[in-house]
Amino acid sequence: MGLRFVCAVHTVGMKRMLLICLTALALLVLLSEKLAPRPAAAEVLRLHILANSDSPADQAVKLRVRDALLPLFEAAGTYEDARAFVLDHGAALLSVCQATLAVAGVPYGAQLLLGISDFPDRTYNGTLFPAGPYDALQIVLGDGAGHNWWCVLFPPLCIVTRDGSASLDGVDQDASTPVTFESDILAFLRDLFGWS
Repeated sequence: MGLRFVCAVHTVGMKRMLLICLTALALLVLLSEKLAPRPAAAEVLRLHILANSDSPADQAVKLRVRDALLPLFEAAGTYEDARAFVLDHGAALLSVCQATLAVAGVPYGAQLLLGISDFPDRTYNGTLFPAGPYDALQIVLGDGAGHNWWCVLFPPLCIVTRDGSASLDGVDQDASTPVTFESDILAFLRDLFGWS
């Protein structure tokens, strides 16, 4: 009788352990699907700003140009709209770059190029943009030999405006946009358990 009881307890314990393992595996699969980066859309327009050099001064100028340009871009509804915006406002965008460089007192200018460029893997807002060629607006400052900065214009993942509107009349250098962070894990748990 004692041997049967031990075997029965062992079988119940194994079933419980198997159930726990299967539940844990199911949760891991759900979490990995939820947290895995999603592939990028086929039609993507990226913004790529190349600094003149890696000197601290040139890197700071690159960021000043970025800060002057980002509020000018409109959040486009389609890839074609984003590309048309760049083409229609290219002269104004170049003027803002040149004015920012003049205020910074640097001896070089800027070039705007719209075409295909290669980019490394990058994840923006949970969306994976795999390495490869992308349509991009490149802004080359001076020799363009320094570290660069990039983001995605369409789908709009780098638009920075204080009130959600775009303006080509000028840039408010003192504008600050609050940054918010979102946790995919927390969002998943909220969905799973109905938390608010």
